Amino acid sequence: MSVHLAAVSSYELTPGRLWSVIATVVGVAGVVTAGLALAGRLGSGRRGALTALVLGLAGAAGGAVVVAAAKGGPGTGYGIVGGFLALVVGLLATGLGGLVLVRARRGFVGGRR
Repeated sequence: MSVHLAAVSSYELTPGRLWSVIATVVGVAGVVTAGLALAGRLGSGRRGALTALVLGLAGAAGGAVVVAAAKGGPGTGYGIVGGFLALVVGLLATGLGGLVLVRARRGFVGGRR
Protein backbone atom coordinates (compact mmCIF):
# COMPACT_ATOMS: atom_id res chain seq x y z
CA MET A 1 0.00 0.00 0.00
CA SER A 2 1.53 3.31 -1.04
CA VAL A 3 0.49 6.73 0.13
CA HIS A 4 0.33 9.42 -2.49
CA LEU A 5 0.46 12.97 -1.20
CA ALA A 6 -0.46 15.54 -3.81
CA ALA A 7 1.22 18.90 -3.45
CA VAL A 8 -1.11 21.83 -3.01
CA SER A 9 -0.46 25.29 -4.40
CA SER A 10 1.34 27.47 -1.90
CA TYR A 11 -1.31 30.15 -2.43
CA GLU A 12 -4.28 27.92 -1.66
CA LEU A 13 -5.82 28.41 1.77
CA THR A 14 -6.73 24.94 2.98
CA PRO A 15 -8.60 24.27 6.25
CA GLY A 16 -5.38 23.16 7.96
CA ARG A 17 -3.59 26.31 6.90
CA LEU A 18 -6.53 28.45 8.01
CA TRP A 19 -6.57 26.90 11.49
CA SER A 20 -2.81 27.28 11.83
CA VAL A 21 -3.09 30.97 10.87
CA ILE A 22 -5.87 31.49 13.42
CA ALA A 23 -3.85 29.74 16.15
CA THR A 24 -0.77 31.82 15.30
CA VAL A 25 -2.73 35.07 15.43
CA VAL A 26 -4.13 34.10 18.83
CA GLY A 27 -0.60 33.32 20.06
CA VAL A 28 0.73 36.64 18.73
CA ALA A 29 -2.10 38.44 20.52
CA GLY A 30 -0.94 36.71 23.70
CA VAL A 31 2.66 37.84 23.16
CA VAL A 32 1.55 41.44 22.53
CA THR A 33 -0.69 41.39 25.60
CA ALA A 34 2.13 40.04 27.75
CA GLY A 35 4.50 42.69 26.41
CA LEU A 36 2.04 45.47 27.19
CA ALA A 37 1.43 44.07 30.65
CA LEU A 38 5.17 43.75 31.28
CA ALA A 39 5.65 47.39 30.26
CA GLY A 40 2.93 48.42 32.69
CA ARG A 41 0.51 49.62 30.00
CA LEU A 42 -2.34 47.41 31.24
CA GLY A 43 -2.76 48.58 34.81
CA SER A 44 -1.62 46.24 37.54
CA GLY A 45 -0.52 43.52 35.15
CA ARG A 46 -2.54 40.64 36.61
CA ARG A 47 -5.35 40.90 34.10
CA GLY A 48 -2.89 41.23 31.21
CA ALA A 49 -0.89 38.29 32.51
CA LEU A 50 -3.95 36.07 32.76
CA THR A 51 -5.12 37.16 29.32
CA ALA A 52 -1.69 36.37 27.85
CA LEU A 53 -1.71 32.97 29.57
CA VAL A 54 -5.13 32.10 28.17
CA LEU A 55 -4.31 33.34 24.66
CA GLY A 56 -0.97 31.56 24.72
CA LEU A 57 -2.48 28.27 25.81
CA ALA A 58 -5.23 28.59 23.19
CA GLY A 59 -2.70 29.32 20.44
CA ALA A 60 -0.44 26.45 21.51
CA ALA A 61 -3.40 24.07 21.73
CA GLY A 62 -4.62 25.11 18.29
CA GLY A 63 -1.16 24.57 16.85
CA ALA A 64 -0.87 21.18 18.53
CA VAL A 65 -4.23 20.09 17.09
CA VAL A 66 -3.17 21.13 13.58
CA VAL A 67 0.15 19.28 13.92
CA ALA A 68 -1.55 16.17 15.31
CA ALA A 69 -4.16 16.15 12.54
CA ALA A 70 -1.68 16.68 9.70
CA LYS A 71 -1.30 13.66 7.45
CA GLY A 72 1.64 15.00 5.49
CA GLY A 73 4.65 17.23 5.70
CA PRO A 74 5.31 20.73 4.47
CA GLY A 75 3.70 21.62 1.16
CA THR A 76 0.84 19.15 1.41
CA GLY A 77 -1.71 21.73 2.55
CA TYR A 78 -2.28 20.38 6.04
CA GLY A 79 -0.80 23.47 7.71
CA ILE A 80 1.89 21.64 9.65
CA VAL A 81 4.46 24.43 9.35
CA GLY A 82 1.98 27.00 10.62
CA GLY A 83 0.90 24.58 13.32
CA PHE A 84 4.45 24.34 14.62
CA LEU A 85 4.76 28.12 14.43
CA ALA A 86 1.52 28.53 16.41
CA LEU A 87 2.79 26.03 18.97
CA VAL A 88 6.04 27.96 19.49
CA VAL A 89 4.37 31.39 19.58
CA GLY A 90 1.69 30.11 21.97
CA LEU A 91 4.28 28.69 24.33
CA LEU A 92 6.20 31.97 24.18
CA ALA A 93 3.04 33.89 25.09
CA THR A 94 2.37 31.47 27.94
CA GLY A 95 5.90 31.88 29.28
CA LEU A 96 5.75 35.66 29.06
CA GLY A 97 2.32 35.68 30.70
CA GLY A 98 3.71 33.58 33.55
CA LEU A 99 6.63 35.98 33.93
CA VAL A 100 4.26 38.95 34.10
CA LEU A 101 2.11 37.14 36.65
CA VAL A 102 5.11 36.45 38.89
CA ARG A 103 6.27 40.04 38.60
CA ALA A 104 2.76 41.35 39.27
CA ARG A 105 2.59 39.33 42.49
CA ARG A 106 5.92 40.80 43.59
CA GLY A 107 4.97 44.31 42.46
CA PHE A 108 7.56 44.71 39.67
CA VAL A 109 5.45 45.42 36.61
CA GLY A 110 6.26 48.32 34.32
CA GLY A 111 9.38 49.36 36.22
CA ARG A 112 7.30 50.38 39.23
CA ARG A 113 7.04 48.83 42.60
